[in-house]
Amino acid sequence: MLSQDKRVLLDEVAIRRALTRIAHEILERNKGVDDIVLVGIRTRGIYLAERIAKRIMEIENVPVQAAEIDVTQYRDDVARQSRRDDTMANKVEPELDVHNKKIILFDDVLYTGRTVRAAMDALMDRGRPQMIQLAVLIDRGHRELPIRPDYIGKNVPTSKLEEIVVHLEEADGQDEVILFHKGS
Repeated sequence: MLSQDKRVLLDEVAIRRALTRIAHEILERNKGVDDIVLVGIRTRGIYLAERIAKRIMEIENVPVQAAEIDVTQYRDDVARQSRRDDTMANKVEPELDVHNKKIILFDDVLYTGRTVRAAMDALMDRGRPQMIQLAVLIDRGHRELPIRPDYIGKNVPTSKLEEIVVHLEEADGQDEVILFHKGS
């Protein structure tokens, strides 16, 4: 029988601090929020993007657009015939204009980089951004593609026998990041 050891990496306070730091880093690197759009990858990425937008509003008193993107149809690990065909699913919000904008893409955990690649493909289908930056709550390593985050909440080197699970209040009822080690 398999057992799982688990360890809490970030609690609610640590997540809040990491997101506040990321908000400040975004403001500093981009010299404000002109032409910035925060885009969260479904599901938990949008919650992170919305929280950062709220923090930026608190810091700068300037609203920043936060939008959601569903990358299902752009993933390379999903059989083409099983992808959904409806026009509203799997796309960036219809009203989102990415042309000549600074897009900051949000995801909860960066692992192989394939989800981020899919998100960039989806964004490029909508127009030509001025630039795309990447923000992640957790960077766990094991990249399969040459993708590197610009903003990181926490670096957590992991083995392939480990899994990181992010729980956010909006989806899971609490904020925490847990590391699971799958052992025998």
